[in-house]
Amino acid sequence: MSENADLEAIERGGEALPRDPVGLLASLVAAIGTTWTFLLMLLIVADVVGRSFLSRPITGVAEIAAHSVVAIVFLQLAAGIHARRMTRADFLIERLHATRPAIAAGLEALFLAVGAIIMLMIAYAGLKPLAASYAASEFFGVRGVFTVPTWPFRAVIIGGALLSAVVLLLQTLQELRKLGRGGV
Repeated sequence: MSENADLEAIERGGEALPRDPVGLLASLVAAIGTTWTFLLMLLIVADVVGRSFLSRPITGVAEIAAHSVVAIVFLQLAAGIHARRMTRADFLIERLHATRPAIAAGLEALFLAVGAIIMLMIAYAGLKPLAASYAASEFFGVRGVFTVPTWPFRAVIIGGALLSAVVLLLQTLQELRKLGRGGV
């Protein structure tokens, strides 16, 4: 709801409300993901131009793109969650917000808590592969031609999942507070 207040303030010409530190961190991480997307796009265009017009493709573009897409998703996930812009079926929950706000707040809290648990499970599941890839100096690509270490990509996934879990837990607490006030 605070995002709507910010938008209304901006439309009136006033200043937006200050964002919380977690929201600012999520936005910063998403900005890194956006920059990464732009750089990846430039790399792909350069590869296409080099391949098509100069007969000089850039080695490793396919591998970089494949690993980058997953990392970019996890870089931008927390900001999407924080802004409550994740895709969902609102038809039931919006009716409940209008008619039974306490039930709606309870369901929202439950869904958010489950989301946080899933993000924590993703982060936990990634710890062993991260440690193993770092210890073994794991890489992708072709040795002697093009190689990139895998551990930074794994670290980004774990970091993005943990930040998403924090955002989801904070939103769970917000919904529980609404529930404590009767769902209003």
